[in-house]
Amino acid sequence: SVLMSMGMMMLSPLIISLPFKIMLFVLIDGWSLVFGTLASSFLV
Repeated sequence: SVLMSMGMMMLSPLIISLPFKIMLFVLIDGWSLVFGTLASSFLV
């Protein structure tokens, strides 16, 4: 059970940080997409 608890302690930061990383990538990609469409609409 000690190994299990250690494994959970090691695993929990990964499980917590993964959604934040995905959210960050989505936000950055979304903003780049918005700016790209705005730039193209202004240039055209």
